[in-house]
Amino acid sequence: MRIAYFSWSGNTEGAAKEIQSQTGADLFKIEWVNPYSSDYNTVLDEAQRDQNNQAKPKLSVQVENIEDYDVIFLGFPNWWASIPMPIASFLEECDLSGKTIIPFFSHGGGRFGQSVTAISKLAPASVIGEGLSIHYSSGAELSDDIAQWLNKNNIKN
Repeated sequence: MRIAYFSWSGNTEGAAKEIQSQTGADLFKIEWVNPYSSDYNTVLDEAQRDQNNQAKPKLSVQVENIEDYDVIFLGFPNWWASIPMPIASFLEECDLSGKTIIPFFSHGGGRFGQSVTAISKLAPASVIGEGLSIHYSSGAELSDDIAQWLNKNNIKN
């Protein structure tokens, strides 16, 4: 199992690390050549511009041996009811055909939006597992929420 994630504020990264602690899956942080700004207002403009233009940033690191993994946990913040464009780049650059993609994402109230549909379009030959919607960092319940979600996806630790 592999956990591939993009995290801007740290919420998704926290969830990725909790998934790793419960499953032992390998972590891969999705990063790209020209990262978004660390300033909140600026990143909103940058990310929305990329999403509106369907601009897919070039990744700075490629995941190695993706063919060795059957299950990919895919983490990201849900921006404007969909996946951030670095996730689109990852899905286009990696052949996930025949793999199970299990999404997890943080949001401020938007829930799933069009995220699962976007993933399905970019990885049409993959199976999409049940996603986990995390309202920001979900506080103290995060560990229990992840354990229940893993169980729903038949992932044993």
